[in-house]
Amino acid sequence: MCGRYALFRWSPVFAALPGFPADQQPHWSLAPGASVLLMRQIENELQLSSVRWGLTPAWLTDFTRTPAQARAETLAEQPMFRDAFRLRRGVLPANGFYEWRGTARKRPYWMTGEDSLIYFAAIWEAYPVQDHVYLSAAVVTLPAASQRRPLMLDQAAMTAWLDPQTPPAALQALLAGPQPALRERPLATLVNDPKLDAPECLTPVN
Repeated sequence: MCGRYALFRWSPVFAALPGFPADQQPHWSLAPGASVLLMRQIENELQLSSVRWGLTPAWLTDFTRTPAQARAETLAEQPMFRDAFRLRRGVLPANGFYEWRGTARKRPYWMTGEDSLIYFAAIWEAYPVQDHVYLSAAVVTLPAASQRRPLMLDQAAMTAWLDPQTPPAALQALLAGPQPALRERPLATLVNDPKLDAPECLTPVN
C-alpha cells in the first residue's frame, strides 16, 4: 500500500506554478496526516495547494476515519469517494514512493519512474472551519501483486484526469489504463523509522 512517498526535488518550472509555497521544504518521507502538495486545474490553470493527506469530507465527524487511499475499482461507487471522483480530482507530485516486501522481515524498496517527477492520481475535499477552508486528499491506488500502488499518470492522462469536463467513461479508462515501468532500489532499514525525514531514508542496502 502506498503509505509513504517523497518530494525533495523539483524543477524551476514546477516551482513557478501558482500556489507553490515560498517556504516549501524537501521531504524524504511523507506519511498520511502530513501536509502535501496537490495540483489542481482551476479555471484552465494548473495550481498547487498545501493539503492534508487524508480525505476529510465536509460531512465527516470522526476524524480518525480520514482515508489516505481510495481504491480505483470502487472509486465511483463508494459514498466516501464518488462525488470527489466526479467533481474534485487532482494529482500529488512525487519523486518516488516506498514499498515494503517480504514475510518474516519486510524489506523497504524505493520506487521511481523514468522522470524526476511522477504524478499520483488523487481526489480532494474541502472542509470549512469557521472562516477557513482546509483541503485534504487521498491517493487513488491500484492492486499490484500483494501491494496497492498509486495510480500514476503520464502527461496526457494527467491532462484528462484534471479536466472537469472529462466524461465518466474516459475516467474509468484511466483507472484501467497501463502503468509505467518502475525502477526499484532495495534500501537499508533506516526508512522504517516513520519519524525520519532526511536523505538517509534513501540509504541503499549494503
